[in-house]
Amino acid sequence: MKAIVVTDQTAGTAGMELVKRPEPKAAINDVVVQVHAAGFVNTELEWPSTWADRAFRDRTPSILGHELAGVVTALGYGTTGLSIGQRVFGLSDWHRDGTLAEYVAMEARNLAPLPGDVDFAVGASLPISGLTAWQGLFQHGRLQAGQSVLAHGAAGAVGSAVTQLAREAGAYVIGTGRAADRQKALDFGANEFVDLGNDTLEDVGGVDLVFDVIGGDIQKRSAALIRAGGTLVTVVGPTQVRPADGLTIDFVVEADRSQLSELVQRARDGRLRTNIGKVSSIDDAVATFNSSERRAGKTVIRVRP
Repeated sequence: MKAIVVTDQTAGTAGMELVKRPEPKAAINDVVVQVHAAGFVNTELEWPSTWADRAFRDRTPSILGHELAGVVTALGYGTTGLSIGQRVFGLSDWHRDGTLAEYVAMEARNLAPLPGDVDFAVGASLPISGLTAWQGLFQHGRLQAGQSVLAHGAAGAVGSAVTQLAREAGAYVIGTGRAADRQKALDFGANEFVDLGNDTLEDVGGVDLVFDVIGGDIQKRSAALIRAGGTLVTVVGPTQVRPADGLTIDFVVEADRSQLSELVQRARDGRLRTNIGKVSSIDDAVATFNSSERRAGKTVIRVRP
């Protein structure tokens, strides 16, 4: 099968290669999925799990990608809940070979059914962005109606999902980003927008929840805006930044079938618009990832035409 792999941790996207690899087999509780579309996050190249297994052993050449939509082609021993021929989408394990390939073996529990009226590209764009937003807002941030959310990167793949889900939950959303992102963030539902290059972040005033995808100085300044009892939720790794009277929670997104089903239902009925940027074939994917063009939204690779 075709697959995109990396072997050199120092090469960045220039180290990606489109190669031929053996098709995977389904282990216990696994399924094999014929991948129709896959998502990719550039920061994967910085994740330790891209390069080593859970015992810290080198696992290169690693197949990249962890989001997918496709069709189940094989079931491992003991696998329940899915069937051969079923359309599915989901989030593969960080330490296993990924989804930028024609087939992937993964745990069945990490997949949810993909309704027939949802395009594979839409399904592949949902898992990381949607689950990150859902878990950050509701599991970790415990967002309630009437609260305010400062959503950094509101025009991006995660930030646009944060904005939409928070608005649906009855929150007031202040989006941030570059000047060029203003209209897109407002179109996704932000009540107002802060241009981090020209506006003063502190003019926002107090907020109940900050959803941080930036880190650094912006994270520190944002923490100072959190009201008593509020929460800073971050996905950029462990941090010592704390609100004066609140919580900081850093987390890594996890696969969850019920949450995936909630997200895809919202996509079907128009409550959640996916933020798909560049769409490329698997043959052109390496060139796409190496392009200097700024890619807003989720990059999706159509593996099967």
